[in-house]
Amino acid sequence: MMFDFPLVLFALSLVLLALSAWFGAAVLSRRRDPTEDIQDDFDTILAATLTLLGLIIGFTFSMAVTRYDQRKNLEEEEANAIGTAYVRADLLPSADAARIRMLLTEYLDVRIEFYETRDPQRLADIAARRAKLQADLWTTVQRAASAQPSPLTALAVSGMNDVLNAQGYVQAAWWNRIPRAAWLLLIHIAVCSNILIGYGAHRTKARRTLLFVLPLVVSISFFLIADIDSPRGGVIHVLPQNLRSLAESLHP
Repeated sequence: MMFDFPLVLFALSLVLLALSAWFGAAVLSRRRDPTEDIQDDFDTILAATLTLLGLIIGFTFSMAVTRYDQRKNLEEEEANAIGTAYVRADLLPSADAARIRMLLTEYLDVRIEFYETRDPQRLADIAARRAKLQADLWTTVQRAASAQPSPLTALAVSGMNDVLNAQGYVQAAWWNRIPRAAWLLLIHIAVCSNILIGYGAHRTKARRTLLFVLPLVVSISFFLIADIDSPRGGVIHVLPQNLRSLAESLHP
């Protein structure tokens, strides 16, 4: 659940990573034998761990951005599919065409609500309305095509099929999130990195204060990745700009 709420993830990760750095500095560093010369080996391990952490964060960020771009592109494709089906409705008999245009206009409003709503209960109602409208649209276009089969009515059927498929692609993209296992591995690497930072920290107060820089920076990175990856949580969302533009052109 916390991956759907980036602010919660930021707070929890900041506390966890800060405690990891403190544990390394206050507990593990005291057990270090001052007579052992392991500084070179420690520096190598620390540099490798931090490099790995940076690479994994960059890779995870790339995964989130790719998914965000996919959601944006599919929103545009869905708007184009609805607009095309609306125009192709003229290829059907006038009574069926008028009903399809009315249903598509209502369906468009429901799809805009899908993008803008954050309430889970509201989403359930939207899903029910969307399913009913899809059934009505397909029944209407199928009945018209069966009554007057021709290449022109086949175009209308194809356009309606694209509308239904577009919604399925959008839903699949919204379900396609960064795997939880990847998040857990990333958090484990971040914890180990902060423990090593604390373990190698000197005991001066000024340098101990610097221990909290890495937890803060990594937590901000986690927040940004989770925000982009979460379709409804956080502050970065896919806005239905193309759907809104289409709705403005269809509504009188």
